[in-house]
Amino acid sequence: MRIPHPYRFLLLLPLLLPLLLACRATGEEGATPPPNLAIENKGSDTLVNVALAWAETYIAQHPDVHISVTGGGSGTGIAAMINGTVDIANASREMKENEIEEAQANGINPVEITVARDAIAVVINPENPVNELTIQQVAAIYTGQITNWSEVGGEDRPIVLTSRESNSGTYVYFLEEVVRVGADDEEAVFSPEALLLPSSEVISLEVARNPNAIGYDGLGYVTAEQKVVAIRPAPGEPAVLPSIDTVNDGTYPISRPLYMYTPGEPTGAVRAYLDWILGPEGQEIVRRLGFVPLTPE
Repeated sequence: MRIPHPYRFLLLLPLLLPLLLACRATGEEGATPPPNLAIENKGSDTLVNVALAWAETYIAQHPDVHISVTGGGSGTGIAAMINGTVDIANASREMKENEIEEAQANGINPVEITVARDAIAVVINPENPVNELTIQQVAAIYTGQITNWSEVGGEDRPIVLTSRESNSGTYVYFLEEVVRVGADDEEAVFSPEALLLPSSEVISLEVARNPNAIGYDGLGYVTAEQKVVAIRPAPGEPAVLPSIDTVNDGTYPISRPLYMYTPGEPTGAVRAYLDWILGPEGQEIVRRLGFVPLTPE
């Protein structure tokens, strides 16, 4: 029997309907885009606010791209990249030798991309009269050799130590480049009295409410409720406050690059996104959020 032409479409409808719905879904807000335009980004809590701002701005300009950003610490992001579950790992430290070896054992050759710079600010409560410390004093405070503010020119008060947790790249950097360098001891560790806190925001809150507390934060996380301590690289040298200028001219001694790692040479949507981050618009977001852009203003 010959089916009249106007009704042939009805017989094909069950086959066409799933395709029509799928096409419609990609245009709806919150729907999942094609896999090649979905970017999973995870890691450093230092970078998470910048990464969220990058993603939000980029998605507004490229609505066909979906970017998911989560924190959890540099170690968490790097582990996810090694396991093949993210496209980009954010890190506030370099990958460790054992992490690189583990990645290569999984068939992954990590590519390191510097996306910004950061100063680590040593912060105290605004009521604390101390204005400056040497690297050696900071190390002695964090290893528990100095336990009272009167030992560094402050009032007779016990020092309350706050620190990031050990999965944080900021923790690793501060331990290796500040505590151990200042103590001149490669085996030096944080005092067991240090409060290990889950984020820079929590450190900020603790320092703001506790007149005896000391902490360290990425420059972009410093608030008006904290007092930033000027740092002397060594006794007799000038004390320097962290800023974009003092990081760029090398006078502030506690600064570092911030990284994104990809599982192999980035291509496609990931490459385009990273190129945008490294360009003028992405770097202006770095500046706006209080971090240090790769290119001078």
